[in-house]
Amino acid sequence: MSFVFLLSLALQIACAVHVIRSGRPLYWLFLILIGSYLAVLVYVLVAVIPDLQHDPHGRRAARTAMKAIDPQRRRRELQKQLELSNTIDNRRRLAEECLQQGDYANAQELYRSLLTGMYATDPHFMEGLAHAQAGSEHFAETRQTLDALAQANPNYKSSEVQLLYARCLEELGDTEAALNEYRVLADSYPGEEGRFRYGRLLAQSQRHAEARNVLQGQLRRAEMMPRYYRRKEQTWLKAAKLELSRLGES
Repeated sequence: MSFVFLLSLALQIACAVHVIRSGRPLYWLFLILIGSYLAVLVYVLVAVIPDLQHDPHGRRAARTAMKAIDPQRRRRELQKQLELSNTIDNRRRLAEECLQQGDYANAQELYRSLLTGMYATDPHFMEGLAHAQAGSEHFAETRQTLDALAQANPNYKSSEVQLLYARCLEELGDTEAALNEYRVLADSYPGEEGRFRYGRLLAQSQRHAEARNVLQGQLRRAEMMPRYYRRKEQTWLKAAKLELSRLGES
């Protein structure tokens, strides 16, 4: 059987399943089965797309697909909004999008433009600037920003800020201070990155037995967590397994 036929059949089956699950009139089944690609196209336009627009899960799936097809689309939209109205909120959203896309230079510029006037010490903007600086591997500047954040906002608590500060200490060679920060994060950070970074730095400091204990404990703990959690944290769990294999048996 040709690929064209198989693709047509797969699309027809998918649309037929949608007809039944959505409770639409059964005459759609007949039209889809005899109409091949044309009927599938009509059904998608008439039924599937409107359903996606009204379904939260469908909207999320559509946004994900669109982001994969055109990753710059949202950024262009935010840039146009900023050009039309140069507001704090529009600049913030564009800064966050640049940061997410890894455009750290523009993210830094935007966050600095936000840190003026009544927002000069806004903790969220300072945190965004620190992440952009770290993304550019400017860790000395990142530490300065985080120190200024802590001084201006002593009650501001963020696990991401704590982790970023520990990373700065590690990158700047202050290993003992970094280990102290990671030790706290190993118990408090809502994810596996803090535990992994603690174990890895212990290993790099030739404290192999402690590193094994941390990494083995991390993996045992993860086994008791729900599957969705392990799937979400799989990057750090795989990294922990790899680090343990490098350390070898105790």
